[in-house]
Amino acid sequence: MTDTASHHNPRDLGLKPLQTVDGTPLKVSLARAKRRARIRAVLLVMPLFLFILVTFFIPVFSMLMRSVENPVVVEVLPSTVEQLANWDETSGEIPDDDVFNALAADFKVAAVDKTAGKVGRRLNYEKSGFSSMFRKTARKIKKLEPPFKEGIIDIDKKWADVDYWRVLKRESREYTDSYFLTALDFTYTDDGERVLKGDDKRIYIDLFARTFWMSLLITGICLVLAYPVAYLLSTLPVRSSNLLMILVLLPFWTSLLVRTSAWIALLQQEGVINSLLVGAGVLDDANRLAMIHNQTGTIIAMVHVLLPFMVLPLYSVMKTIHPSYMRAARSLGANPYTAFVRVYMPNTVPGIGAGAILVFIIAIGYYITPALVGGQSGTMISNFIAYHLETSLNWGLAAALGAVLLVVVLILYFVYDRIVGVDNMKLG
Repeated sequence: MTDTASHHNPRDLGLKPLQTVDGTPLKVSLARAKRRARIRAVLLVMPLFLFILVTFFIPVFSMLMRSVENPVVVEVLPSTVEQLANWDETSGEIPDDDVFNALAADFKVAAVDKTAGKVGRRLNYEKSGFSSMFRKTARKIKKLEPPFKEGIIDIDKKWADVDYWRVLKRESREYTDSYFLTALDFTYTDDGERVLKGDDKRIYIDLFARTFWMSLLITGICLVLAYPVAYLLSTLPVRSSNLLMILVLLPFWTSLLVRTSAWIALLQQEGVINSLLVGAGVLDDANRLAMIHNQTGTIIAMVHVLLPFMVLPLYSVMKTIHPSYMRAARSLGANPYTAFVRVYMPNTVPGIGAGAILVFIIAIGYYITPALVGGQSGTMISNFIAYHLETSLNWGLAAALGAVLLVVVLILYFVYDRIVGVDNMKLG
């Protein structure tokens, strides 16, 4: 007879479910323990999550919002914005008296609050002349009496130019695409259409292209230079490899500013390298090489700075490749070159991927070294972002340039994942 008791529920046999010492069912106790473990895990991760949220996600979100936010015009000129909504900017004529009356009322308030200059600076990014026009109008508006239209035009003739009114109406929205259009070298026509600027007026598209090209070139040079160094480090005895590793890490112990300044002394036309070449008879004294304040200087200095970021991932992966792989390939008839290319190099792909993406991402956002040694032809998009943040104070355009850079990097990262695979990337 078949024994079926083992398939019955303990309650069917009159048995009590398993319990802990305090009488709690074992199933309930286990669920409670798992819940406590999950809570502890969340509490342990929470500080790191809050740190990333405060230092990364919130600043990035703030940057993205600043690139489209445009509240200053509607806040300072609310009545004017309301009246401009009824004006047809395609008519070719300036607004009527109601708009000028509203403008005068807003300017009288702005003159007291000293906010007119803020609007003028914002609109001056779109069309030059707004800043001086707003400052002049704010100074003289208190003495102005109706009719305001003629009086405001007498203060500054640009108020009779319909193009200025078109810009004012367009930028009176709380959200704008003007920053992104400028970042992509687009502009508005008189009819309000978005068109690409002429070749002689394009700035940022060429800068983006130069930035990505130089970053790719720097990444390639770092890979070519770092691969044999990492291979040597991984095959040498521990004592010798540790000594060489100190030399690889030595740049990290030196200030970036000091390293870049050293390259200025080395690369300039009266510098060490040119003097040595002239002394050796390789160059004529009148034909010294121009290796500074151009792309050449930027590439050389950045390769020196970023080379350790390629060596370390390669070394950490190469160290895990067992020497028996090469010996097995040789024993099966492969020559040293074939064994290296067919067996050894494919195993280093994770290190190549990690080093390449690390160097490329750092290079694409570098601005200290290009600012010091790059000159006009060696600057990158990050230098213009820093310029708009610190000098021109056009934070909206700086945010738009940063947002475009972020989107392009994410697209490249997605393409890299589809071709190489992020799962194949290793740092050790």
